[in-house]
Amino acid sequence: MKIKNVFASIPEDLDHEFFELLLHNDKVKIERIVSMGHTSPDSGWHDQEGDEWVLVLQGAAIICFENNGDVCLGAGDHITITAHTKHRVKWTDPEIKTIWLTMHF
Repeated sequence: MKIKNVFASIPEDLDHEFFELLLHNDKVKIERIVSMGHTSPDSGWHDQEGDEWVLVLQGAAIICFENNGDVCLGAGDHITITAHTKHRVKWTDPEIKTIWLTMHF
């Protein structure tokens, strides 16, 4: 058994958002995402087949929902996004790294 730390091995260069798959099986996928001023592409909305649970461990973000407006998330905040709820990341803190955990199920 190997112990890992979710705050370790965060890249210094964040020209692009950083995604790391932490766990994956046929029922669940858990990712660590690191953002710093990154947003979703303007090309459209996320419209996922399954539910997604999102936790902000550090930093801050705004998620925009197509039919329900904006939700501001800070360190410790979490939200469940049900399947086919169209959403996008509107803003992440440009001054500090926002570290997310996401679970798709």
